[in-house]
Amino acid sequence: MNEWPFSRRVVVKAMLVGSAAPWVLNSTAFAGSSCDDHIVRMGAIVAPDTLNPFASWSNFWPLAFTYDWLVGVDAQRHDDRKGFAKSWSVADDNLTWTFKIWPGMKWSDGKPATARDAAFTYNYLRNSIGKPDELNAGFNNISGLDQIQSITALDDETLQIVTKVPTRLAFDNYTMIVPEHIWKDISYADARGAFRNDPPLVGTGPMIVSEFQQGQFARLVPNPHFRTGQPKTAGMVFHFFNTADPIAQGLKSGALDYGISLTAAQWADLSDNPDIVVGEARVEQRDYLAFNTASGDGAGSTKALQDPAFRDAIGYAIDQKAIVERAYRGHADPGIGLAMPVAADYYSDMGDSRRHFDLEEAARRLDSAGYRDTNGDGVREDKAGNSFQLELITGTGSGTLEMPIAVVQLITGWLGQIGIPVTVTQLDSGALSARTVAPARGGGGWDLLVAGSWRGPSASDLLVVGKSGDSSNTSYWSNEKFDQLVSDVEITVDLKKSQELVDSAVRLIYSEAPYIILAYPLLLDARRKDCFQGWPEDIGTSQGYYPFDRLKPA
Repeated sequence: MNEWPFSRRVVVKAMLVGSAAPWVLNSTAFAGSSCDDHIVRMGAIVAPDTLNPFASWSNFWPLAFTYDWLVGVDAQRHDDRKGFAKSWSVADDNLTWTFKIWPGMKWSDGKPATARDAAFTYNYLRNSIGKPDELNAGFNNISGLDQIQSITALDDETLQIVTKVPTRLAFDNYTMIVPEHIWKDISYADARGAFRNDPPLVGTGPMIVSEFQQGQFARLVPNPHFRTGQPKTAGMVFHFFNTADPIAQGLKSGALDYGISLTAAQWADLSDNPDIVVGEARVEQRDYLAFNTASGDGAGSTKALQDPAFRDAIGYAIDQKAIVERAYRGHADPGIGLAMPVAADYYSDMGDSRRHFDLEEAARRLDSAGYRDTNGDGVREDKAGNSFQLELITGTGSGTLEMPIAVVQLITGWLGQIGIPVTVTQLDSGALSARTVAPARGGGGWDLLVAGSWRGPSASDLLVVGKSGDSSNTSYWSNEKFDQLVSDVEITVDLKKSQELVDSAVRLIYSEAPYIILAYPLLLDARRKDCFQGWPEDIGTSQGYYPFDRLKPA
């Protein structure tokens, strides 16, 4: 058994020639790999640009292996996946939250990890609010912290957060807890960008980033002070890819032990391999068609994009069921509203008000809204008399979410049938991000966008794409009533009331249609069986805790 795994890993050098990631051939991360070295090799479509959680949104991987959230989604779903806090509670006033930190927990450098570090992390962010270098540019950001009255370490094991109003944001947030002794002397200006947080990192997670090669890989080592014991694996190498092709190839050859971001075709092919186990699971991803609703700077090619009646009519020309069957090969749920099925507390099929696919109905609604083909050339004109020619942009968002090209082909085909021709521009992650940022930051100028987002299942996360001025709002849409509903959600602890507010907001944005939700894709992953055992079935769906402490050599 020990000879074959080595051979199957080395074969990848021949297989990857001409692939989308030729740099892998020269990467030291692949040198001498075998089952015997007990190093886990993982691949995904990711593009982390820095290891500084205050300066980037694209570094969830690999930072999620090193840093803990205070609570996070996983801890709420699984008793055995607690983060920095072992337990938590809220007082009867719904304002005072108490978090008990793991007793005796240590940072990976051996220093005590206490409630004081958690208090430092939040106060470091909170104290930057309103300053020139406000920390609003990365995964660790100030969002929601303006609603906090105080954050105090009562002792090493007790963190108290008092909010100004009832809100779940005290524990329903995704701030990575960092060590005070590393960050206390980092200025806000440096935290926003200049400080790269070079390895070796210091964290409380199971694996610690020890080497980082941007665009290539991150090497991680077991945390000797991890709270449930040092992981059994000797280490981990997380490879970064631009496409899924080399991930599938690496799994076949054995160069990779675990792969995420697979396409439906690759998943089907790998499912026939006796050495590989494939998996799929519902996650918080939602893929959508966004309209550029901006006026003035950054506006699209026609004011029709700003008209809810135009956008609503286009909604009838989108067949979500066909998209699921033909583009995702059944590995998705049809898109409806902002809440996806895995967010069970808030999901609704909106059966009483949802659109249905009907090209004739779409055409009728366009006619009624004043977008007709007056000269009989097969192309409709907008209200200014200009023929439509819309630009649709797409690509790999945040270096992670790759849209199936079939989705774009289906949409452009349907729109063409109702007299709205569309040209497609496919962009890499950086270019797509540059074009979809707010017009005030140089973005915009496009018409349609096919993209995806993957946040958490909280009420705030579900609605953030419609919040005025938020960086996640790629349609640039703004609605005072919607913003008020979001504000109300953020100060609501009661689940039933929160559900009512979310439902109202979801129905409002559905009717205004700045987004047409296309699908809720299932996460497709695969892992080899020959080198390691104890793989968590839902490892790819983890929101912040990756249980490598239970992964052991086969």
